[in-house]
Amino acid sequence: MTAHADTAAETRMGTDVSEPVIAVEDLTTHFGQERILSDVNLDVRPGEIMVIMGASGSGKSTLLYHLLGLLSPTSGTARILGRDIATIGQAELTRLRCRMGVAFQGGALFSSMTVGENIMLPLQEHTDLDETTMRIMARMKIEVVNLAGAEALMPSQLSGGMAKRAALARAIAMDPTILFCDEPSAGLDPIVAAAIDQLILDLRAAFGMTVVAVTHELESAFAIADRICVIDGGEVVIVDTVESVRACADQRVQDLLNRRVQVPEVDPDAYLHRLTADLL
Repeated sequence: MTAHADTAAETRMGTDVSEPVIAVEDLTTHFGQERILSDVNLDVRPGEIMVIMGASGSGKSTLLYHLLGLLSPTSGTARILGRDIATIGQAELTRLRCRMGVAFQGGALFSSMTVGENIMLPLQEHTDLDETTMRIMARMKIEVVNLAGAEALMPSQLSGGMAKRAALARAIAMDPTILFCDEPSAGLDPIVAAAIDQLILDLRAAFGMTVVAVTHELESAFAIADRICVIDGGEVVIVDTVESVRACADQRVQDLLNRRVQVPEVDPDAYLHRLTADLL
């Protein structure tokens, strides 16, 4: 972890720096008969930025869904801030989620609400603050993500980069302990993507939050990560620093880093069976 990440973690009030914020142990998940995740183990430390990487279909998004409490595993556990998120009751899950912010892929802003209203929504749903206080807090978050003047705009009036910033502002509206980002810089041009990467670093430094980012963008991953978790075929291949991941000799990691296509071997008998099944 970088030095400024250590400082952010140590100064965050109410966070035990000796314990992981996220602890995934032997997590296995099936969709029907198909195994999607297999014995996944992952610890995320307070104040660090953990990037989860993998090719499409590797299982990285499924892991994120588990961390958000949207899926229950076949076996194993995912503990968030000391709580097994798959077994706690709904009331406790709601309280826990108030300590988690999520910047969804594509922003997922409500199209019928202004930017300001989108950012105020978590405060309206989960606090008893008065309208004026909520507006002030929303404007503070708008300023933090460098969207001054955009409060009254509708999502349809935002550029791709502005929508990503608005999504981040809404994600931090409740000052979360953990910020989850799903493909935070995907679909953006390189300059705007670099600005989003820097914003994530600035938010971590300013608020001392732990960040988990799921991405397939190599440049972004290398720019923001303290550590990287590479997943392939539902299995964790490596969890280590950027330098160690770059140097990893595992073929799956090098294929990902060098954008090499993995061409599966074709079994002639299996291929013929797929073509003729239920026909002959």
